Formats: sequence, C-alpha cells, structure tokens
Amino acid sequence: MRIAFLTILFALTTAKALAQPVNSSCANASPLCAQQAISADNTGAVGIPGFCPATDAVLWYTFTTNSVGGPVNVSISAINCPAVTGMDNELSAVVLSGDGSCLPASFTAVSGCELDSADFSLTSFNLAPGTLYWILVAGAMNNGTTIPAQCGFNVDVSGPGADVVGVDISAGPDVTIGQGESTQLAAFGGPPYDWSPTAGLSGNGIPDPISSPEGSTIYTLSVVKDQCTYMDEVMVNVVRLIAPPNTFTPNGDGINDIWDIPGIADYPGAEVTIHDRWGQRVLRSTGYRTPWDGTNNGRALSVGTYYYHIQLNQLEGSSPPYTGFITIVR
Repeated sequence: MRIAFLTILFALTTAKALAQPVNSSCANASPLCAQQAISADNTGAVGIPGFCPATDAVLWYTFTTNSVGGPVNVSISAINCPAVTGMDNELSAVVLSGDGSCLPASFTAVSGCELDSADFSLTSFNLAPGTLYWILVAGAMNNGTTIPAQCGFNVDVSGPGADVVGVDISAGPDVTIGQGESTQLAAFGGPPYDWSPTAGLSGNGIPDPISSPEGSTIYTLSVVKDQCTYMDEVMVNVVRLIAPPNTFTPNGDGINDIWDIPGIADYPGAEVTIHDRWGQRVLRSTGYRTPWDGTNNGRALSVGTYYYHIQLNQLEGSSPPYTGFITIVR
C-alpha cells in the first residue's frame, strides 16, 4: 500500500524563531535502537508534511531489523503538548520502507497510521530481516485545528523484527561452577566485545574468555551494532565445593567410622546415592543428615569399593553431579 505524499507546507510564526530539529529531514533521520526509548520534541519541525493525512511538523527516525525479521512495535509515550490556541495535541506515527534515496515517491507505508493524544503504539506488517526502515512521527491537525501538534514525547521500537538482544547478540547462558573452577563464556553478536567487569576473565574483546571468578559474578557484555550499543548479562554462579573422601573405616573404634562429607551440610537438598560394584544400591539419602556408616538396612557391608553419585540441588541452580568411589576398610 502506498500512501499519497502530501505537499502542503506550513509555517508557524511562533516556531520560526525556534531551531528546527536536525531530524526534520530524511537525510538526517535519527537512529533508533531496539528497546531503547529516546526523548524528542517536534517543536519547530517544518520540513515536509507527514505521510499520514492532516499531519505536519515531522521528525524522521530509522532502525534496522534483526536477522530474523517480522513485525515491529512502535510506541509513542509521555506526550506533552503545550496549550496553544488553534493547535492540536495529537501525534501520529507510521513505518515506511524506502530505497535510501529519500525521494518522497520512494517510500511505501508498511504499517497503518496511528495517532492519539495519549500513549499509543502501532504494529507494522512483517518486515524483511537486516533491512533499514523509517519511522515518521508528526503532529496532527484534527478537530478543526489549523496548527499541527508540536509536543515532547518518547519513541521506542521493539518486537520480533526489531529486538536484537537474544536474537543477534547474547552474552551466553548462565552457568554454575564450583569454587576454584573455571568456565568458558559463549557470547555472540560482535565484534566488538566489551566485558565488564574484567576481573576473573582471561581477556577482553573476545566472545569466549575463560571465567574464573572468586565468587558469583554477573558479567555484562556490550556490543555495537548498526550504530546502537546493546548489552546483555551472563551469571557465573560460584558454589561451595564439597569434598567426598575416598575411604573410611567403619570398625567401631570411634575413628573415621562414618563417611563424613565436608561441605555437604550447606546443601540441605543434596541427594546421595551409593552402589556396590554390581550396581546394587546400598544407600540413598536426601539431605545427608546422617552420614553413612557402611551398612545397608543395618547390615555391615563387606570391605571393598563402592560408587557414589551426589547431586547438590542448590537453590541457585543445578550443577554437574559429583561422582567417584569410596572404599570401606576395616
């Protein structure tokens, strides 16, 4: 659908003394970054009339769709119009496609025109991926008024076709490691890659530094794309290690008679399972409140090697299980 381009020019005597906003022309359109609202004011904007009927005092914006494409949402909020006799208090918005020439005939509307005096939004048609589009915000001349609205407002673009974080840029999935361990981060979307903080990282400027923090740390990744800076976070959760011993001597002498696991008391939801060498389960405990004494249903087990599987089940998220062997010596 092509919207007829209006050719009516207007001049406000009270606006002539005001500086015309830079983005009153297509050539100087201001870039919009997904989910990053910016403040604006179309007071003093003259330029060309709007693409929506009965509008003028136009501001131009551009944005680039993500690699997936799809509809976008344009939101106009915090509309603040002064009380001027003969001036409307409604703003309009429309999304346009074009070839970059800025010639009026080169633009095609890819959304309907929406206007209101209160916060409003519009949704475009499905947009092509990785493509530059334009948004026009203009003042309306409705209800018999002769002066288009010239107001302050916020403008924002978001939605499936615009959102970049989580689509084209990511700091990677959250991860849980034990104290003293390390993990490799897995970001994408750059270059550049700028991590903060850099403490505990093997380097900066790369998507996959090794992270070895002393404690749980949230790393923020900043990436510049299409004139926009986007940020995403990844949580490296550091949990206290347990230290299962590999032998004990349940012989009743009061020394090393139980399989005590240092640190496991910090994990009340821990599940401990022990099997013999034939795969038969000899112990299953949740919370491990009573350390194993080398028995199964009250019967002393023979000397030998047994195999444990410990899942901590910490509140911060799951971590890999602890597995290994324990030897009974009498």
